[in-house]
Amino acid sequence: MSAYLIVDIDVHDHDAYETYRSKVPGIIDRFGGEYIVRGGAPENTEGDWSSERIVVLRFPDRKAARQSLASEDYAPIKAIRHASATSRGLLVDGF
Repeated sequence: MSAYLIVDIDVHDHDAYETYRSKVPGIIDRFGGEYIVRGGAPENTEGDWSSERIVVLRFPDRKAARQSLASEDYAPIKAIRHASATSRGLLVDGF
């Protein structure tokens, strides 16, 4: 069953975040992930949710998504994201 990683990101260092954006696709590809949504202009339709950037990734399953997040190759790239942005993420199953 596909799993979706949904990330809500507020970037505070755009130059550093661009470095992250250029390095992360290879990790996602390696674990069978693909971008469904990458950026765009979020429009609030209900409640008080406010976000600068939304990313949605589809992986073959939760195991692949978790492996990508825990991979040794991703650790230094994730550190760039943590230094340049505040993010919140959810992993959910698809149909």
